[in-house]
Amino acid sequence: MESLVITWRELLIVVAVVLAVYVAEMLLLLRSRREGRRWKGDPAALQPRFEALESEIEQLREQLLHFREQLDQLKAASPQQAHASPSSPYSQAIHLAQQGADASEVAANCGISRGEAELIVAMHRAKGA
Repeated sequence: MESLVITWRELLIVVAVVLAVYVAEMLLLLRSRREGRRWKGDPAALQPRFEALESEIEQLREQLLHFREQLDQLKAASPQQAHASPSSPYSQAIHLAQQGADASEVAANCGISRGEAELIVAMHRAKGA
């Protein structure tokens, strides 16, 4: 009985053929999946959905314009409020320090600790000087 001898060259050819078949199957599978995702229905059936989306977009635009108007009003009101009263005790303390108040006066008027007041006075007097 003759023994079957497979050389490296024959083995390489078999492996190449098997890989080619595998790659071809993968490409066909990917192609069929892509085609399955396409819309195959009547385009007129999508018209109501498009109209609903357009209506929703228009409503969102109106809301955005409304919010922009409110933001502009708040921005216009902010400088007036900032001059009327500082927003925090620290900004008030900075303001007093820039005007030349000492640490004990800043601490008493702003309700902050003496150490904080000394730090703010030291920092903001140095800036102003």
